[in-house]
This record gives sequence, C-alpha cells and structure tokens, in this order.
Amino acid sequence: MVSGVMQTTRVLLVRHGTTTLGAEDRFAGSTDVPLSGEGREQAEQLARRLADEPLVAVYASPMQRTMETATIVARPHGLGPVAQDGLREINHGRWEGLRRREVEERYAEARALPVLHGIVRLHAGGQVLVVSHKATIRLLVTSLLGFDPRGYRDRLDQLPCCLNILEFKNPVRARLMLFNDVSHYAGAPGPPRAHLSRWWDAGSG
Repeated sequence: MVSGVMQTTRVLLVRHGTTTLGAEDRFAGSTDVPLSGEGREQAEQLARRLADEPLVAVYASPMQRTMETATIVARPHGLGPVAQDGLREINHGRWEGLRRREVEERYAEARALPVLHGIVRLHAGGQVLVVSHKATIRLLVTSLLGFDPRGYRDRLDQLPCCLNILEFKNPVRARLMLFNDVSHYAGAPGPPRAHLSRWWDAGSG
C-alpha cells in the first residue's frame, strides 16, 4: 500500500432469505423464525454468486434467519458467521407514537452503526459479509449516506436475500455501490412490487 493512501474496505450487506412466516409484508421484527425452503434456496444461489469473492470474515444478527443465511453463504469460504447482537432487527412496535427525535434517542440505528464501524476497522482493506434485517439495513444505509431516515419505509426496499455493496474509505466514509440486488435468483430487476408502503401504493397523485 502506498503511504498515506487508505485501502478500501468492502462490505457485502445482505438481508436474510424468505422465512417461514411466508408473506414478506408481515413484520417478523424481534420474532425468531427460521428460513423457509425458498429462503434456503435463495441463500444457496447467493452463495454460488459470491463463491469466488475473497471474503475474510462473516458477521450476522443472532436470529435464526440471519445466522442460517450467513452460514449458507459463507460455506464455500470455509468461514462461520460471528453473531453480533447490534445487527438484530428493530422492534417495530416500540416506534408507535414516538417523535423522530425520541426514536433516534431511544432506538436509533446507531445501535447497528457502531457494530458496522467496528467491523470496518477490524478488517480494513478486506471484504466482509454482513447479514442483517430489512429495517436495520435500510436505516444503516440512510445513516451512512446522510439521508433523512423518516421516509425509509416508503423509499427504500430490501427483498429477501438481496445483496447490497458498500465501500468504505474509513469507518464513517462510505459509498453505496449496489442496492437491493436479487439477480442471483430473480434475474433482471422488474417493476416495483405492490404493497411497498401505503405512500407508494397511493399512486403518483
């Protein structure tokens, strides 16, 4: 490495596969449910896609669905996932009736952000797989890119077992290289799905 030039750290940020709850518009949140057969197949296809990537470490939320997804994707690399409690899904019910400032103070995405910053510091210049949950990933992305988090449900989607790629010049300086990609099991991106959110489904107005 040239003196004074920081190496880029690459984080492959993945949402877990489809779960046994079936309908993906149902919040699992803090409920600990396993992958469905479809979810395992999604993870297997992502594992094949990433088999030649030089992963140095794998981290995941300790929930069944994330640990199982991470285990499948990490298998070709001979790696096992390290559980990180801060990568858990948010408990959606706790947000009801709270102002934005109160949400940020009590249940902020900062719960996951220090974990991600620590992973980047620990594996500077490497490529790491991180498996988490729909809302947690969307809040991480809004925080890292400086977006207003209030509309994250309406404007950012995360399909089951999707791949996001973030590149870091340092633990707090990131750019988004790929978002919500499921071409490993669904081919080319299609039109937006129905029921993304009430705001989306209400039409263009």
